[in-house]
Amino acid sequence: MGINISDSVFNCINKYGFNIIKYAIDILYPIYQEAMKSEGNRLLWYIHLPKIPVFPLQEDVSYTHSMQEVYDFSPEAIFVPGNIVPYYLPGVKIQVFHGYAAEKKDHWVIRRYFDTYFTQGPFFTKRFRELSVEYGDFEVVETGWSKQDWIKTHWHDFDLEREELLIKHGKKQIVLYAPTFSPSLTSLPALKEALLHLTKMKDIVLLLKFHPLTRQEWVDEYKQLAEKEEHIVWVDGFNVTKYQLMSDVMISDTSSTVYEFLLLGRPVITYRTIAKDIYWTNITDVVQLPEAFENAQYNENDIIKRRWIVDNYDPYLDGKVCRRMLDAVSDYICRHGVPEKRKLNLWRKYTSIKKFGRIQKR
Repeated sequence: MGINISDSVFNCINKYGFNIIKYAIDILYPIYQEAMKSEGNRLLWYIHLPKIPVFPLQEDVSYTHSMQEVYDFSPEAIFVPGNIVPYYLPGVKIQVFHGYAAEKKDHWVIRRYFDTYFTQGPFFTKRFRELSVEYGDFEVVETGWSKQDWIKTHWHDFDLEREELLIKHGKKQIVLYAPTFSPSLTSLPALKEALLHLTKMKDIVLLLKFHPLTRQEWVDEYKQLAEKEEHIVWVDGFNVTKYQLMSDVMISDTSSTVYEFLLLGRPVITYRTIAKDIYWTNITDVVQLPEAFENAQYNENDIIKRRWIVDNYDPYLDGKVCRRMLDAVSDYICRHGVPEKRKLNLWRKYTSIKKFGRIQKR
């Protein structure tokens, strides 16, 4: 038995699959690490070449670019942080989510690709269980989000790097700017000068960490800013969480990283977020940024709202999320067996084949 870790199990299962796109590596890797603790588990990562031409973990894990190889591997479970997985693959298809942004239109869309949804906390569980009753062909288990296990393990790993950065720049705080890549939602065109002004007014180092799908012209523009300005630092790498752990405040827009940072108990400022329910400091004009920087840190109402997010979006900070996921998959297979494939309508089948291609059944 086995798992496929894909864009992308256990007592009853030992073949897993992980379906991967670049931003999802730090979501799936903690599940992989937990699975590796049990002898006999076989794990395979599927890397979708258009999204990840160079796989950062290629020296550490077994992986393939071939969907045919995934099919021949015959996974018993497939972990998927994206929205789609080939219906023709065997195995339990598990949605583990790529963030907390419930205000984005596609977050609640049921595409019928998944056998079970592993939700992060009560806020998400309630709605997905309602949808499960409505659709009748998937289960919902509240496990927490796998990325939180990584945070639990590495919470203090970057303390020294943080202190060295502050000493180097002679500053007191680190601010992270992590905008979304979506052209219709991003703050990138609007905030450049305001961010520069903030670094000159406040005692801060500003880190720039962009989504891997950000338009190249915006990447180039902000990289040039970092090259010219002493206290603005461009950071690379697929793991934004490292820089969240190093930072005191985050500035963003309509990005799921907002919720990830709030779950650390730290203040967030957004620019023109589309979120209906706002649990942080949001500004609608760039001139409001310096005042918002102070309010976000010390406003008692914002502190209470951050606590609500932790309790309802993801209260599972115990380091056992991935274990719960693996146990839940094992339980599913013990009750239902390993699905041979997922039943879909013709449009969903076409969409799946268009993205991942066809396979030869043995």
